[in-house]
Amino acid sequence: MTIFAASVFDATVIYEGNELFKGQGAAKGWAEKLARELECDIGVEKLGTGWVLTGTVDGVACKWSIVGQRLKRMD
Repeated sequence: MTIFAASVFDATVIYEGNELFKGQGAAKGWAEKLARELECDIGVEKLGTGWVLTGTVDGVACKWSIVGQRLKRMD
């Protein structure tokens, strides 16, 4: 099962219209899961009042937030 199909039931905050992880610890846990799936380094970054997942995939810098209780890449 892909990590993108797993439900994110951790506490979240809304910042500038994006749903973000409320806690750094929860974000780090999901970053580890995402790193295993994508086979690359994934970290976390503070964004406003919450936390996003960050990494480089195929040479492109990416950030992931939450949409509908699922991880989604931010555009």
